Formats: sequence, C-alpha cells, structure tokens
Amino acid sequence: MLESTVAAIRPLDEAAMAAAHELQGRLTKPAGSLGALEPLSVRLAGLAGTCPPPLPDPAAVAIFAGDHGVHAQGVSPWPQEVTAQMIGNFLAGGAVVNAFARQAGASVTVVDVGVATPLAATPPDAAAPADDPAGTPALAGDPAGPADPAAPSAGLVGPPTGPAARSADIVATPADPDGPRLVVANVRAGTRDMTVTAALTRDEARAAVETGIRVAGELIDGGAGILLTGDMGIGNTTPAAALVAAFTGVDAAAATGRGTGVDDGTYARKVDVVRAALGRHAPDPADPLGVLAAVGGLEHAALAGLILGAAARRVPVLLDGVIAVSAALAAAAFAPDAVGAMVAGHRSAEPGATAALRHLGLDPLIDLGLRLGEGTGALLALPVVTGAVRVLHEVATFDAAGVSEK
Repeated sequence: MLESTVAAIRPLDEAAMAAAHELQGRLTKPAGSLGALEPLSVRLAGLAGTCPPPLPDPAAVAIFAGDHGVHAQGVSPWPQEVTAQMIGNFLAGGAVVNAFARQAGASVTVVDVGVATPLAATPPDAAAPADDPAGTPALAGDPAGPADPAAPSAGLVGPPTGPAARSADIVATPADPDGPRLVVANVRAGTRDMTVTAALTRDEARAAVETGIRVAGELIDGGAGILLTGDMGIGNTTPAAALVAAFTGVDAAAATGRGTGVDDGTYARKVDVVRAALGRHAPDPADPLGVLAAVGGLEHAALAGLILGAAARRVPVLLDGVIAVSAALAAAAFAPDAVGAMVAGHRSAEPGATAALRHLGLDPLIDLGLRLGEGTGALLALPVVTGAVRVLHEVATFDAAGVSEK
C-alpha cells in the first residue's frame, strides 16, 4: 500500500496553475492585493488539476493518538494516562479541537494508533467492522477490507488480530452519528524508549503509515474536500524534535521546544534526550521509514500516511503544529511532490516547527503563538483556505463587472 500510494503522487498541474494565475489578474482587485491567498489559490488549482479548484468542503479533522516510551526519561510532567483521558474528552466533545471544529463545521475522527492505556470497551451490543485478511483494521471504503454493514453509522474499526492486539481495542462512538468517532488501529501499546532502542520496528512504522493512508482514503471517500491534521500523545514533541533534526539537519537544541510548558531543567533534559537518540541511531533522512522507526512516534508515522494518502488523491491537507510538520517532513522524504498537497495552517511556538516549515518551503497562514496541537491551529486557518478558493469562484472579472482597469 505504501509503495502504490507514493507512486500515485504526481506534481502540480502547471496548466491549471497558469489558468488560476491568469484569472487572479482579471478579478476586480489590484493584482497581488490578496497577498498569500493568491499563490495559495493557484497551488490548490494545480493540486486539483482544474481552475477554479473545488471549495475545500467539507473539512475532516483526523486526530492520531499514541504514547511514547521516551516518556520514561522525564521529558514531560504530564502522566502518560492523559493521552487516553483526552481521547475520552475528544469523543465527549469537550476539547478545544471540538469547539473549533463545531465552529468550522468540520468532522472529528480520533484514531488510536498507539495508545498505551487500554481504552473503555464497547458495549456488548455494538458491532464493529471485520478485519482484513492481513489483520489490519478495515476502514469503510477500503477495498482491502470493506466495513461490516452492521456497524454503527459513525464507524468503528476492529482491533488488530496479531500479537499487538489488546482486549479493550474496540471503543464506542457517541450516540450522535454526527459527533466525534473513534477508529481503533492500535499498532502497539506505545513506542519503545528511543534512547535505549529503536522506537519502532520497520514493520510497525509501516503499519502506522498505512493506517494513516487508509484513514485518508476513508475520509475522502466519505466526501471530505480537505483533511486537517490532529494529534494527541503525552511526550510527543520529543520525537517530533528528533524527526525535525533528522530530516532538516538542525541541531537538537534548535529543534526542541518546551512542549506543554516545561521548566528549564526539564527542557535541558529533553534536548539531551533528543541528542542522545539521534546519536544512538544516526537516522538517514533518505530512508524515511527508517527515521520514523528509529525516533518517531506512531501518531507521527500515521500522520505522514494521512498526508501521503491525501496527496495521492489530490486533496489538500491543512497542517497543524510541530507534530504535523515533523510528519510532513517524513511524507516529503517518501514523495517530494506530496508537498504540493500541504498547506501550513499556522506557525507553532515550538522552534522545530519553523525549521520544518523552512525545509518544506511552506509559509504558515497564521501565527498566534499556539502550541496546543489537536488540530486547533489548522481549524483556525481553515476559513483562510476556503476564502482563497472562494475568490476564484465568486469574484467578478473587470470585464464582467464593467469596471475599468488601470
């Protein structure tokens, strides 16, 4: 699946981009007066292969959740159990991402790709789709594993059947079919400590990437016109910093931030942990799967897959903060043309995010000093993306409006 997805990713359509650029010049406004919105609209036309491109609607947020063995090194003051607790909060609609998603009219899908704490089990009368023959959780619309028609309309995904399966891997979605839903695709119960050994095996990293690809396909098959990245994982800014340093070549200190707001001592320890992990594994940026396995997280790998899956389908992906852009670096290493599908929603306060965006050649749409994650910054940037496209659909040309040009 990974190889075929990468092979399907193509460059932006130059003819569609030229048409969008020409149209921008004929609209009733001074050329260039919409600043960054104009090149954004041109790039989205190139992605879609048509001018104007489709409106990025409806929007779907995919929040990938996982835990991290490196948490044992004291890189975060928050207990690891908070990851699972926040999943409950997402599903109850009580997190910031839920509030912003309601405001934006976006759906929320939470994907357990590697949470260490067992989640609450599904009631006995709840059905779940069958696994595919390989034991990978089947997603609705996935030709490799069609969903059981008896499953609830909100969509549940069964647990792996292999050795990584856990007893509480099926979780109920809320009664509201339009509310947040949970996809259970747990590859393993958290990563290993990357300062001691590789965080993941290559097979585990691949499984997480391919989970992200499947989720992208399901959301797009369900009608999503734009995907937004979200994440949850206590300690996940530490592997994000390691990924940024590995792919961009910046020093560990330049890639590492304070995450949830750690004190000076914890921050210094966090930098040392990132530097130690990079020194132990010497990850090769030309081998993105190897980098993800050595120092990544399951949610980082799955987000890379989501980006690749969307790029292969020529659907834009609105990136959130440092977790998303660290995953985007891996996606770009797999397929450089995948960058054409990426839109940088905001500039995270984490320094690694700026280093990653610079490496990708992406300019963030907003800069509000955010460092929450979850998909919150991407959701706040969504109206900007929609506005950029709507201009091409709705603004009159000088000729059509009878307005004189200079």
